[in-house]
Amino acid sequence: MSQSLSRALTILGMLGDGSRSLDELAAVLQVHKTTVLRLLRTMESDRFVQHDADHRYQLGSRLFELANHALEQRDVRSIARPHLAELNSSTGQTVHLATYEAGEAIYIDKLDATQSVRMYSRVGKPAPLHCTAVGKVLVSARPQVERERIAHRITYTAFTERTITSAEGYLRELDLVLEQGFAEDREEHESFVNCIGCAIRNGTGDVVAAVSMSVPDMLLDHQQVLETLPEVQRTAAAISEDLGWRLRKAPTPEAQPTVR
Repeated sequence: MSQSLSRALTILGMLGDGSRSLDELAAVLQVHKTTVLRLLRTMESDRFVQHDADHRYQLGSRLFELANHALEQRDVRSIARPHLAELNSSTGQTVHLATYEAGEAIYIDKLDATQSVRMYSRVGKPAPLHCTAVGKVLVSARPQVERERIAHRITYTAFTERTITSAEGYLRELDLVLEQGFAEDREEHESFVNCIGCAIRNGTGDVVAAVSMSVPDMLLDHQQVLETLPEVQRTAAAISEDLGWRLRKAPTPEAQPTVR
């Protein structure tokens, strides 16, 4: 990767977290301000960045166009959207859709709760693998060797008192997810927020995404959230079916052919 391209991408990443001044950008890149200004002017001419009256730079409209195009090209997102909307409407709670990309669980869609309470998550942002329902669902679907590798490379940030903080504990949690067929985030990522998540499969049975519902315990306690699991499971099943997945039931003993 060329040095100029690398610096431009670093600038875009920094602006994704908020506006920055020329001095701030130059300090992080450790180059002279004229070098940064030259890059900024090139990106600004193509609408990748823009600056305000105080000469603070921020992301430009071209990036938002590209982001929307990228999201529209995700088949699972477009197929899942009406089902997510139905779950959001019927429960009134926050609904997420996430996929596993380059070692991270990424939120690719979100419908906010109809109440005033809003979750920390944002579309395009990674979901911590060790303390979110979608993260647990997506990692549990990986082969065992990969699950173990992922578990031992995670930085176990303790977001709350309930957050899993070791690879051993995380692997036990993944085994539980596989056993019960869904994942929980019981106030592990955000205090007073409970979450349940289920896997979405494509036509070959591979887990390609996860759907979850998050609820502050001021609205529903943990047991009440668990009681909504069938709705989340139906949503995941409906999306999976639209992606071509058909659950094949094993034949009953009576239906099995007789071996002669």
